[in-house]
Amino acid sequence: MLTRLEKAQAAWGGADSAIDKWLADRESVLIQYCKLAGLKPFEHERQLPDATSLKDFCAGLLDYTSAGHFEMYDKLVDEENPEAKQLAAKVYPGINASTDIVLNFNDRYGEVSADDDLATLDDDLSQLGEALSQRFELEDSLIENLASASA
Repeated sequence: MLTRLEKAQAAWGGADSAIDKWLADRESVLIQYCKLAGLKPFEHERQLPDATSLKDFCAGLLDYTSAGHFEMYDKLVDEENPEAKQLAAKVYPGINASTDIVLNFNDRYGEVSADDDLATLDDDLSQLGEALSQRFELEDSLIENLASASA
């Protein structure tokens, strides 16, 4: 996911300040995700994250997801362009499915306390990671379409 993000930033960075900020927010979410999931370079000795780390991650994840739905997708899809509308119709169901997974993760861990049972966190993080990977791929197709249309 981080490699794909770096490619996206290299390809579209600087073209639009809103896209740049959104990709920077994606990077922040990915870094936090990697820390929580214990992925390289943040591997840890199988200890559960603290409640504050989970809450912070959920807040950033919700901010990123909300920005996509309420700010970026309308910007990325030119309603006058039939190809863009067709692409949006194709990718929005996948984006919406990942949004459901994000919201479920937040419902479960967004207000977690030190006393809560985190026995399913690894499985939930795995499911979330898969959903985010698919979401980023779909979002990148929208960005690429916009970049192609404006070139």
